[in-house]
Amino acid sequence: MDAANQSPRKLAARIGVTGKTIERWLADEELVPHARNRQDAAVALGVDEEMLWPKVIKERIKSGGDLEIIQSYPYRSACPSTVWAELVDGATQDLFLAGYTNYFFFTQLPAFADQLRRKTAAGCRVRFLLGDPEGEVTAQREVIEDVALTVSTRVRMTLEALDRIGPLNGLEARFSSPEDAASHVALSVFRFDDQALVTPHLARLVGHDSPLLHLRRRSEGGMFDRFAEHAEELWGRGVPIAG
Repeated sequence: MDAANQSPRKLAARIGVTGKTIERWLADEELVPHARNRQDAAVALGVDEEMLWPKVIKERIKSGGDLEIIQSYPYRSACPSTVWAELVDGATQDLFLAGYTNYFFFTQLPAFADQLRRKTAAGCRVRFLLGDPEGEVTAQREVIEDVALTVSTRVRMTLEALDRIGPLNGLEARFSSPEDAASHVALSVFRFDDQALVTPHLARLVGHDSPLLHLRRRSEGGMFDRFAEHAEELWGRGVPIAG
């Protein structure tokens, strides 16, 4: 407005609104005017509409399945531990952990085992889909990652934690089938009712170094459903873990 030598009163008269309307636009960054007013203001000031109201442009670009992306992180480790804790705490119907190892839940979330007991007692279905620590894909992945805390060790940490919890009604654990192991190790899906955290694993990187998407289901057949269906398909062909 300064660059165009336009006061609120002048701009209001030019585009056919009141001075108070312009003042409200200036005072509230979240307030988005009607499309015609936005266009007239942009023409009057000689700038693009997206410069004045970038939120509108973002919403135009972010449509359909994109609306289901709550947040994205370049690294899984960049997602705050509070997000994981809140999602676990908020799940009441379906807590489905389909990472290949899932060990970090027990090492990074306080009293996670006790929380699982409370979840199942309240009627929440809890599932762990793990990679087979003796499987060929696990051995191949260990060579690729080349880290001290191996994939098989991380899986066994989860298995030991589940053994210590003991059998619970509502808690199930399976290994992904040998045919699905490569698909499983390449993509982790963690579901918390209608929200999910998804990690596609990049090249030789371990899980915490790979990117992560936080999704919330908003419509049928969206991104959430696509990833959830992938995990359910692996679960359906999975091998129950004895004990």
